[in-house]
Amino acid sequence: MTEVTDLTAGLDLPEQQAEPAGLLSDAIAGLELKPALEAVLMVVDEPATEEQLAKVLDRPRRAVGKALRELSDDYTREGRGFDLRLVAGGWRFYTRPDFAPAVEKFVLDGQHARLTQAALETLAVVAYRQPVSRSRVSAVRGVNCDGVMRTLLQRGLVVEGGTEPETGAILYRTTNYFLERMGLRSLDELPELAPFLPDAEAVEAESQEGIPSFDPDAPDEPSTLAKTDD
Repeated sequence: MTEVTDLTAGLDLPEQQAEPAGLLSDAIAGLELKPALEAVLMVVDEPATEEQLAKVLDRPRRAVGKALRELSDDYTREGRGFDLRLVAGGWRFYTRPDFAPAVEKFVLDGQHARLTQAALETLAVVAYRQPVSRSRVSAVRGVNCDGVMRTLLQRGLVVEGGTEPETGAILYRTTNYFLERMGLRSLDELPELAPFLPDAEAVEAESQEGIPSFDPDAPDEPSTLAKTDD
């Protein structure tokens, strides 16, 4: 049997670089504990236990627990707008109850803002033609609706609802939140608009199977009903 020769034998090769995990551990070991805890707790989406934090920061659990309690006391003494609490066995930042009105106004302000005429037109097309692709909505309105559709998605009024079999385009439909805001129990309660809409075949012909004749990436232009789109 032929022996396999080690081609690297006798060569003066440089030492392998340290593992990234080792470098990361060395960097963490040099961090000040309290600021490190603050940085980690800023990104958690659920309470982090002392064991988890101790493992991440390579510190004794007792030292981590002591630092967390000192931080919580510091925030309270300084009257900060946030608080560090031990909840459900873990630690997490919370806004202080005294400042709840400011937080509530910030969170709800965008939801209470009125929709533009362009957004209302786009929402109406989705409501009556759903599930419908973005290009078909643009064809019906005669302008690009990408920006407006993003606004409706962010407001929770429309949601992605599968893809179009023929083209793979994303389809959109209205949400339960839309029904709630409109005061409807179901889509069956939408007003009948047939007398005011063009024939379906005519719309499809003009839209060339739902593909707009303009550049989809071009800025939206004002229509006769909507001066600006979101």
